[in-house]
Amino acid sequence: MALVFTAISNSTAALFLLARENAAPDQPLRAVLRAEHVLVVAMISIGLYGFGMSLNDLIDRRRDRQLAPHRPLPSGRIGVVTAHVICVLLALIALVGGTLYARWTGNAMSLLLVAWTGVLIAFYDLAGKYLVGPGLLTLGLIRFFHAVIPAPDLPLLWHPLLLLNHVTILSLIAYHWEEKRPPLTPAHWWGVLSGLATANVLSVALVWYRRTFITSDPWTQALRIEPKLLIPLACVLGFVALAWRLRRTVPNSREAGQTLMLYGLLWLIVYDVAFVGAFVGVVPALALLILLPLAYASVQLMRWWGRLIALSQRPEFKRADG
Repeated sequence: MALVFTAISNSTAALFLLARENAAPDQPLRAVLRAEHVLVVAMISIGLYGFGMSLNDLIDRRRDRQLAPHRPLPSGRIGVVTAHVICVLLALIALVGGTLYARWTGNAMSLLLVAWTGVLIAFYDLAGKYLVGPGLLTLGLIRFFHAVIPAPDLPLLWHPLLLLNHVTILSLIAYHWEEKRPPLTPAHWWGVLSGLATANVLSVALVWYRRTFITSDPWTQALRIEPKLLIPLACVLGFVALAWRLRRTVPNSREAGQTLMLYGLLWLIVYDVAFVGAFVGVVPALALLILLPLAYASVQLMRWWGRLIALSQRPEFKRADG
């Protein structure tokens, strides 16, 4: 749950990009960006992320009794009924936030995107993670649609599209490095990568069609290509170098995969900062950058807390026959 800061960063970056598009060239961002919009967008991110985490724990509680008995549900620290209530409340928080944002902005598509993202999260938790290929692609699609919620008109398509590609490829490689079961086959690789390519093409085509035949603005906004895009591109190359170094320095493949997944999710904030810094301004970019050490510190704190809880549990003894 500590990684919820990455989701907050994604949606807030989209909100900043939308505000910059709506503002006049000489108009400051604060003139068009409302604080309540930022708060309710964070509310949506927390609700959706928490809903996904709690639903996943509910589904995995029987398996966790064998593999992770120290977790809240299998250890009995949280009851199953309480966990269901928490899961439902988090989903309602996201829906209420989506309703408020749609009402304030007059764009009902935001609320529909909240519901659709929730459906994708539920699909992944209930079935997608067992289907390997579709599940890995769904992870990327969740990030894409979640980032689109504050800005359904897509002021800059390349931002959510980069999140889609990064999360999908990251999940695919981490799955392979961690040697999860079932193992990836060539069909899995081709299925995920071809599905990702299709999602990219469809996204660009749909936005181009809308901008060309509905708004008569095909390239100057959502699909504009300009030198500023070299900044997020440099961040992509930076992460590739980080992943390459990680694979060479960590001898254990499974540990390398877990570390790659953690760093890769934290790197989403770097992409947000790059886009906001390039297209919005330095100050909002620095505001987002604060979320990076906050997310990392939260991860370490929760790991420490998890180890402390595990040590505090009553030890289980097994009888040795023979």
